[in-house]
Amino acid sequence: MIMKILQKYRAVAMISVSMLFAACAQEDQPKETQLDYTVRNKTELDTWIETSFLNPYNIKVYYEWNQNLVDNNRFLFPPTVDRVKPAMEVVKAIWIDSYSTIGGADFVKKISPREFVLVGGTNLNTSGTVTLGIAEGGQRVTLFELDYLNRKSRADVTRFIHTIQHEYVHILNQTKPFDEQAWAKLTPAGYTSSWYIYTDAASRALGFITNYARLNIYEDFAETASIILTSSKAEYDAILASVTDATAKANLKKKEAIVVQYYKDNFGMDFYALRDEAQKNTTTVINN
Repeated sequence: MIMKILQKYRAVAMISVSMLFAACAQEDQPKETQLDYTVRNKTELDTWIETSFLNPYNIKVYYEWNQNLVDNNRFLFPPTVDRVKPAMEVVKAIWIDSYSTIGGADFVKKISPREFVLVGGTNLNTSGTVTLGIAEGGQRVTLFELDYLNRKSRADVTRFIHTIQHEYVHILNQTKPFDEQAWAKLTPAGYTSSWYIYTDAASRALGFITNYARLNIYEDFAETASIILTSSKAEYDAILASVTDATAKANLKKKEAIVVQYYKDNFGMDFYALRDEAQKNTTTVINN
């Protein structure tokens, strides 16, 4: 009796499975994937980026939108395509070529970010300040406001390249730290997270080259180095001359001396020669 019942249920199960497969066979089957795996054709710009950055320096340049490379909580947009090459020519001429001339042809090949992420618009913070660039782990630098760069304006080019110079100093510091203890002793009371409520002039009166330099010793070092690199000797001398407080001026000069010694000791580089080369290349960029 039990055997007959088992045989009966087995037969019912087999019929049910057969009906299930038949029903599935009659249903609409999945069609081709809707994902686009088409490889985009390489453009003239892509080829230029490869020959100017990727092949010689192993630096990738991302200019097309990639939500995985930016902060999606910000109102950002990709750069206009025809703005990419002019901006990256500025980067190549003033940053890479200057370091290559003074530091050696392989300097940037050995120490550099491996990715540039380009953004067309402004990266506005809730405090009302603007972030012009971000260096992430020494491997990626994000540059903002590409669409607003006027290559014929020295002020625009200086502001733009200052971002590169500043972020690159951070990368150098990650490779070779500066004398943090000596630096921290110079103006310890002036650092503040509310740096943005102060002017550059007020900050210089306390021994800081810019207001942003007051955030911490690392930004202070990067700002000191990058401001010198983006200023002519006469322009930087004028900044120092504007500081009337003797202690503040002395501390600015001490910070400058630490930067100069840092480049010499760690990279065998004449920092003032690097500044002069960057200034020469800036003039060339603006006039062409």
